[in-house]
Amino acid sequence: MESPHGAAVAAEDFGLEGPRGWVFRHVTFSAEPGSLVAIEGPSGSGRTCLLLALTGRMRTTEGHARTGGPRLPGQAAAVRGIAALGPVPGVSELDPAFTVAEHLNERALLQGRYGASLRALLRPRAERRAVAAARVDKALEAAGLDLATLPKAGRTSVRDLERLEALRLSVALALIGEPRLLAVDDTDLKLRDAERDRAWELLRSVAEAGTTVLAVCSEAPKGALVVRTAPVTEESATEEETADA
Repeated sequence: MESPHGAAVAAEDFGLEGPRGWVFRHVTFSAEPGSLVAIEGPSGSGRTCLLLALTGRMRTTEGHARTGGPRLPGQAAAVRGIAALGPVPGVSELDPAFTVAEHLNERALLQGRYGASLRALLRPRAERRAVAAARVDKALEAAGLDLATLPKAGRTSVRDLERLEALRLSVALALIGEPRLLAVDDTDLKLRDAERDRAWELLRSVAEAGTTVLAVCSEAPKGALVVRTAPVTEESATEEETADA
């Protein structure tokens, strides 16, 4: 059963074959709304592609999945409407030349223009600004990012953020749209042990608040639902096909 906020996610024999062979294959799992799902595996095992496929941003070639009800790969546009990307290299990266405030203001503006209902767009400008400001404040609180602690507060450039601060900003930007699912790539990359623990605390708190979280990592935390990926070699694929036959 779907919750009013988080999205259930399930996959059955989900796979993606590219020009050079299988990117990932035989992914099967089921997660309840508000789950913390860790996509664990070595670099090059298709983790990011699986993340993008489950959020409707990459079309698969085998099996199917459901994210919040819509079926993949056929209803990818509907999935994109309820799933938001946190940091994904090459897809949704922060602009290092922007300040934190510029990123937040731009996202709030886009949300107000393209993500709002017609009724909301007809409200007085002052009311729309107040709603946008409240949405940003709520997202920052959920991401645990206090602008007052940054070197230049909201005027701090993204290039001057620590890795964990940048992660919190990316999560806050994603949460401004109040998605039912949040996807984060390379969660534990370049983080020390204490920082890694805080990163998982952040994502766990987002999940506990109701938003389903998919997070790519090299090592899953305790308590997460773990989906493991592994490189699919030509030899292993041949063995699997022979066994199926």
